[in-house]
Amino acid sequence: MANENSSLHTAKRNKKDEFYTQIVDIEREMRHYRSHFKDKVVYCNCDDPYVSAFFEYFTKNFEFLGLKKLITTCYKSQHMDLFSQNDAEQAIKLEYSGGASNSLPTPDDIGVTPLEGDGDFRSQECIEILKTADIVVTNPPFSLFSEYVAQLAGSGKKFLIIGHQNAITYKEVFPLIKENRMWLGYGFKRNMAHFIAPHYEDTASDADHREGMIRVSGVVWYTNLDHSLRHEEMILVQRYHGNEAAYPRYDNYAAIEVSRTQDIPADYDGAMGVPITFLTKYNPEQFEIIGATESEGTGFSSGLWKPESGVAQAAINGVRVYKRLFIRNRKLVTSEA
Repeated sequence: MANENSSLHTAKRNKKDEFYTQIVDIEREMRHYRSHFKDKVVYCNCDDPYVSAFFEYFTKNFEFLGLKKLITTCYKSQHMDLFSQNDAEQAIKLEYSGGASNSLPTPDDIGVTPLEGDGDFRSQECIEILKTADIVVTNPPFSLFSEYVAQLAGSGKKFLIIGHQNAITYKEVFPLIKENRMWLGYGFKRNMAHFIAPHYEDTASDADHREGMIRVSGVVWYTNLDHSLRHEEMILVQRYHGNEAAYPRYDNYAAIEVSRTQDIPADYDGAMGVPITFLTKYNPEQFEIIGATESEGTGFSSGLWKPESGVAQAAINGVRVYKRLFIRNRKLVTSEA
């Protein structure tokens, strides 16, 4: 009975992780990376091919992007409610190598192969498929995002994936961002996404609303594919000198507080604490990411934290503030230098 209950809980969790991305959002983001995909094998390893907009996008645009091959797999329970129990128990792999008339493949153009296992991206079978790919594009389960990113980082593959912005400070994610091995993409409109999620209450209210849709705030694209936005220099209009009161120092970190990205001063050469949303404007040639608040991970602050304070979360006059990244302006020469 214990194993049976465990399986039921796992299935329930997997259903709650079903967030089907809209094709309009995929098209809007993908237009910035088209040059990266020529002659590449794309793997969507968390996508139910029967309903996946990623699969739809890449098959429709296969020739336009100049792809070599498209492979799609997903965990077997993802389409349990959409198809028969027998279909759900059999995980499958779909492959498409182009050649369809009118650039829109039919079922006869797509190779369907049963998987021996359950299609979990962590299974050895799917890891072997991953080894054959060049770029991974998908919307992985939010509850498994840390594991998913850790696997991707270890694989050395290029990727474009969806996750929540809170993942920025995860211990598996932040070091990659700090080392410029991972960054944010262009993003969703108004920093929110509308997903088709049949197991959640219908809460979306915008004009592009569809049945079964939910709205999720703070959703971003993570990638290691270069794009022009991350090389745009932020125009800094605020000044620190003569306006020091607007930039208080933390009680427990050797840095000043900048509560809004647009308030980053143009004339301060030391460490600054900024919101995690700063990453939407981050240009690695303009700024250096030094660290993050120690509450997000041991050693994350790179020595800025004052351990004797006993409080790992950044505080000002005893009042704690939300997660902070610590940055420094590369354009300014520090007084210590």
